[in-house]
Amino acid sequence: QVQLVESGGGLVQAGGSLRLSCAASGSISSINAMGWYRQAPGKQRELVAVMTSGSITSYADSVKGRFTISRDNAKKTMYLQMNSLKPEDTAVYYCHYYWVAGRVDYWGQGTQVTVSS
Repeated sequence: QVQLVESGGGLVQAGGSLRLSCAASGSISSINAMGWYRQAPGKQRELVAVMTSGSITSYADSVKGRFTISRDNAKKTMYLQMNSLKPEDTAVYYCHYYWVAGRVDYWGQGTQVTVSS
């Protein structure tokens, strides 16, 4: 089992920055992928950024150049640095962990990010 706890969400003005954190606990495999998803009201959950245990990253086009995903494996923590925030970034942001060998997904409870114009 893996538990994920997000933090760092909040209210920020357009153009501002926030850093989200996701602390993982439990049985963390050495081969995995961790990422951030978001879901705005009335919309489907979408991938924001993902980083594999091999440090390969991928970003949604809408956040490229503004968001940066990183991991501290020693602390079992993942981060999402969000700069130049826009009102359309407003959503609940979820931490995601994928255990490759077991093909199992784990999700955090989500943290709200609200960007005012």
